[in-house]
Amino acid sequence: MADYPLEGGCFCGFIRYRLETPPMFVHCCHCTDCQKQAGSAFAINALIERDRVTLLSGESEAIEMKTDSGRPHDIYRCPKCKSAVWSDYGRRRILAFVRVATLDMPSVLPPDVHIYTRSKLGWVVLPEGARAFEEYYDMEKEWPAESLARRDALLG
Repeated sequence: MADYPLEGGCFCGFIRYRLETPPMFVHCCHCTDCQKQAGSAFAINALIERDRVTLLSGESEAIEMKTDSGRPHDIYRCPKCKSAVWSDYGRRRILAFVRVATLDMPSVLPPDVHIYTRSKLGWVVLPEGARAFEEYYDMEKEWPAESLARRDALLG
């Protein structure tokens, strides 16, 4: 288990941030949107309340991304090196999907689930016993009770 707070930042160091508490849940998303946007086989996102992410330095810029659903998706990037630091799905501004790879020690937040594995690249091998879903999943079944309570308090 990780010791909190955890710090992270963009590639060039202009943006530095701190996660004050553990995230509610961590997704490893294998959808084709995440593959294209990350330029990688997947994106790993830590879902956390925005007020539990402290910006230590720098400012991010929001880049609006097109989605299949038509709902807004903003990726917050460093204006200097363009690293993606977090996302806001639905433009709620209260929930951040922090890119785990931007943490100083990303290995301390392994994925709780792998989602959209229907489009997982064939050479990606999931760990034995990994919780994996072809699409999304039932949050009530997968999230810990404490995380569900945090999400309910956040979203109302």
